[in-house]
Amino acid sequence: MIDMSIARQLVGWTASAILLVTLASQVRTQWVTGATRGVSRRLFIGQSAASLGFLGYSAMVGDTVFVFTNTCILLTALVGQAVDRRNRARADASREPPARA
Repeated sequence: MIDMSIARQLVGWTASAILLVTLASQVRTQWVTGATRGVSRRLFIGQSAASLGFLGYSAMVGDTVFVFTNTCILLTALVGQAVDRRNRARADASREPPARA
């Protein structure tokens, strides 16, 4: 017979891994391509706010899977925001006319 607590943990950690790989892949794509088009700054703000809320809730109910996952999602949002800022700064710099001497 399968221990249900182990099965629940396995489902939780597997879902967490899938989500984190997906988010990390998106941030990596932004980093490599330098893309800014279609990237909403509000997404990172909303993701950060939601992750903080879920992190607090997860800690209060004592769910280790969700504490870990929401901490990583928050970090992903912060890194994604930093990459987006870098990409936008590079795009802006490439559109500026050369300085005259």
